[in-house]
Amino acid sequence: MARIVSLGSALQDIYLVDHDDLTPTNIGNESIFGKVLVGSKVDIDKISYEVGGGGVNSAITFARHGHEAIFLGNIGRDPAGAAVVRVLDREGVDTSYINYLERKTTGTSVVLLDSKSGERTILTCRGASEQFGNFSENDLDLAQPDWLYTTTLRGDMDTLTRFFKKAHDIGAKVMFNPGVRELANTKELINLLKYVDVLNVNKSEAAKIVPGVMLTELLYRLNNYVETVIITDGPMGGIAGNGAEVYRFGIYEDRKVKDATGAGDAFGSGFLAHLASGKSFKSSLIFASANSTAVVSKLGANKGALFGDEPLHPMPIQKL
Repeated sequence: MARIVSLGSALQDIYLVDHDDLTPTNIGNESIFGKVLVGSKVDIDKISYEVGGGGVNSAITFARHGHEAIFLGNIGRDPAGAAVVRVLDREGVDTSYINYLERKTTGTSVVLLDSKSGERTILTCRGASEQFGNFSENDLDLAQPDWLYTTTLRGDMDTLTRFFKKAHDIGAKVMFNPGVRELANTKELINLLKYVDVLNVNKSEAAKIVPGVMLTELLYRLNNYVETVIITDGPMGGIAGNGAEVYRFGIYEDRKVKDATGAGDAFGSGFLAHLASGKSFKSSLIFASANSTAVVSKLGANKGALFGDEPLHPMPIQKL
């Protein structure tokens, strides 16, 4: 098994679940929760307290897979932070690298979820997960990971550069799932890719980094920067290549989505969890898809994460 550092955010997710008052209403090309009126009082069917955030979600998948998972992120000294630590401790994630910010609250999201359709709107106060400049790359010297898994740091290219360079210096591999703010800094992002071993993006994100419309052309152009690239395309599946193999894949299972929160984190961390266990590139893609399907089938961004020993059925996947 591997030592994997998950660098990213930690949130407490508060779900407000209802079956009728949050029904989406279409207005042109947009949907809104049209039955909630300003000034009204709405009875909610269910409230559920969960934890999430890209760093937390991925660390839980790694720990469930049997890896030595380490979470590196910011929280506050408050009940939400205590909830994050409690869940990570229960899952067997190393929490000794957490930074406690005295003047910040732990990031918190309120998720408005329609139980009929699975549609949701998320209101987020990022708090301690708003900034990451306090992170010390020297923590990697202490942790000595085999892999550094990083989700968005909200456009903090300096911190990403420091950590990616340090990982490169100590011989750790890097898997990166950039966010909107990283993608807005295309030149800086491309410069970072020389330190990245696995890049995970969706189709629209790939098109912001390199020119192209078709999945194949986006893949081959990104492969000029990163050896292993995974490009997802929602219900159409995706494409992935590692320099030796290229696969076009569909979805693992057409299952009703209960809560789509954490689907991307589940896919990316599921892929690395399986790959770092010595599994093949192809089987890691299958597990990634299965892990994402399992997560969206339950309430919460990580509750459905698989353990790696579940029997998996075949899925559409073709070697190109």
